[in-house]
Amino acid sequence: MAQLKDILYKVTINAVVGSTGIEINALQFDSRQINSDDVFIAIKGVTVDGHKFIESAINKGATAIVCEALPKVLEEGVTYIEVENANQALAYMAANYYGNPSENLRLVGVTGTNGKTTVVTLLYQLFKKAGFKVGLLSTVKIMVDNTEYKATHTTPDSLSINNYLKLMNEEGVEFCFMEVSSHGIHQHRSDGLHFVGGIFTNITHDHLDYHKTFAEYRDVKKSFFDHLPKTAFALVNLDDKNGLVMMQNTHAKKYTYALKTYADYKAQVLENEFSGLLLKLNDSELWTKLIGSFNAYNVLAIYGAADLLGLERVEILRLISELESVSGRFQYLVSEEKVTAIVDYAHTPDALKNVLDTINSIRTKNEELITVVGCGGDRDKTKRPKMGHIASELSTKVIFTSDNPRSEVPEDIIKEIEDGVAPQNYKKTMSIVDRKQAIKTACQLASPNDIILIAGKGHETYQEIKGERFDFDDYKIVDEFLKQLQK
Repeated sequence: MAQLKDILYKVTINAVVGSTGIEINALQFDSRQINSDDVFIAIKGVTVDGHKFIESAINKGATAIVCEALPKVLEEGVTYIEVENANQALAYMAANYYGNPSENLRLVGVTGTNGKTTVVTLLYQLFKKAGFKVGLLSTVKIMVDNTEYKATHTTPDSLSINNYLKLMNEEGVEFCFMEVSSHGIHQHRSDGLHFVGGIFTNITHDHLDYHKTFAEYRDVKKSFFDHLPKTAFALVNLDDKNGLVMMQNTHAKKYTYALKTYADYKAQVLENEFSGLLLKLNDSELWTKLIGSFNAYNVLAIYGAADLLGLERVEILRLISELESVSGRFQYLVSEEKVTAIVDYAHTPDALKNVLDTINSIRTKNEELITVVGCGGDRDKTKRPKMGHIASELSTKVIFTSDNPRSEVPEDIIKEIEDGVAPQNYKKTMSIVDRKQAIKTACQLASPNDIILIAGKGHETYQEIKGERFDFDDYKIVDEFLKQLQK
């Protein structure tokens, strides 16, 4: 139990009706989860407005309501707190309720369109190898040192974040690496957290279904750096033209990394093969199992962050050389027939171009590059023709298929992808709606030494159709088909 007034610290309050001196049990923003003496925070969501469930929450035992607009009828014995922003109030209240756990460890946030999962996961791996207790909050999974929890969003809700951080405190975790999505920043899910550092990977075309304009999307990312404290570091990719924008108003100490321009952390790609990368990083040579120039940027971000967090530079280089690639991020296998299959999460035009450019820079051009790709339903439609154009321009054969169609008709999504194909590339493309059949066809088309790229879903182990999730793992499926063809 905690006193309501104690967990309202830092919340911007417009009005209070009732007493804030009451003992409360727990915080809830889902009225279905309410128990006796809970606080209900009414959130205005994208599709549902929590204000509609205030009465239901009170009926289930809520003794305090936090909302942006007071109900017309106020119940006797219930405390009402009218706030400026309920999402932000939830974030501060969650941090206070759990004892501000982010202050008891060193929390680093990573934001950007591409590379977030790879950077946080590799930092988690690196610091584990260095002998620390480490936490991870990522799209793929949540780790409280050695205990794994399933992830549901890139940035979990504020209550979940603080609950996991509290568990990390109890486990003695010293460092935590967290993906910070634009949705999470916009919905104030990372407010109330104490970050010792922030990393910016890059920013490209994505989530314009949610943010409407690129400028808004960029400025939301920037706001994360605007709120970093003076004691923190801001580490940004200087080769991205928005890198300097991220640091314009930050109070944090500023550091940069780059491949193409002078920066605090600088690298040059000496060798680029399917077995890995040889880099010259500042004044040292480094071999890593990670593949492609986009991973050279990720290595720079990891090296810079580890250096700024106090690890020895020689030790960091040694540990990076031991790191394994992240699930669904340029994850590849080679069949007995010498067909290379690559599974990658590339679901934005820029990410797809990066992966295809990487493959093309390594391959000899005597082999086929067969790409299987789709686009998710109920998401940014403007990127679909761009994906079609890039896939058909940079591959020798392309199969357009379903990704996660969600509530949309898969054929309609594929038609919008096809609209981006230039006339000279029509003959390279075909469309197979069933993703499993599309992967099977790619395997049947492949000859020895050919390369298959299956893009868009990466680590996901499901396909979402009409509100249902069906088991679907690109990596397992391509592995099975290639083994069948060997028989």
